[in-house]
Amino acid sequence: MPDSSSRSQLPQYELQSASIDDANWIAELRALVLKDDLTRLNRYDEVRVRQRFLNSFQPDCTQVITVHGLPVGCIAMRPEGGGYVLEHFYIHPDHQGKGIGSAVLAEVLSDTRLHGQTVTLNVLQGSSARRLYERYEFKLSEQDEVDVFMKRQIEA
Repeated sequence: MPDSSSRSQLPQYELQSASIDDANWIAELRALVLKDDLTRLNRYDEVRVRQRFLNSFQPDCTQVITVHGLPVGCIAMRPEGGGYVLEHFYIHPDHQGKGIGSAVLAEVLSDTRLHGQTVTLNVLQGSSARRLYERYEFKLSEQDEVDVFMKRQIEA
């Protein structure tokens, strides 16, 4: 698994608790980040891509990723069925490919509340994000023509 100790070499980011006021900009970020993959899968709908997020947004489970005090992304860990669901992990394209996503994922997965728990997620078919999750030991659990469902047991 990637080393999370090299954080000082990354752009400095912080994780901050989300609030209900973050809903609209995160919905816009989601639409931007998912547009290419959803279009490729013939699933992009300009209204639905935002509304699906707004209908499920839980600020108490969501953290905003900031760089130099500006929001550049988010990640959510929602308790469900005795485990957790990792969802709404979006980083603005201008900040992708710089190691921020990997560092954030390592930090979030190191939370002691996750020890002994199963974390599940889904990623769109063909999305480059799948490689990130595989590097962090998420394994395929099932898939369909649109979604790939993955899970990982977090060791204590």
